[in-house]
Amino acid sequence: KGDVWLTDILTQCAWSAARTRDTYLSAQFWRLARRIGKKKAAIAVAHSILVISWHLLTNDCDYQDLGGDYFTRRNADRQRDRLIGQLHNLGYRVTLERPA
Repeated sequence: KGDVWLTDILTQCAWSAARTRDTYLSAQFWRLARRIGKKKAAIAVAHSILVISWHLLTNDCDYQDLGGDYFTRRNADRQRDRLIGQLHNLGYRVTLERPA
């Protein structure tokens, strides 16, 4: 189950990370909170913080944040199709064109 003190500290860090703007951990928290709830999302982000900390200490490197739009950039086609579907549900017809 792990150390209770470490879990408490990491969970508090996860709550703080969720309140930041345009960061990977914030995006991860709100993405998970929609599906599994805020408390479980906080535990998941706490685990991510622990994994990030382990990698930073093991590899002796600096933290490079992936950004708040990481999940959108990772799968842009899925995001596009989801937004088109929402517009169709609102009664709009959508035509997409690539910018010149």
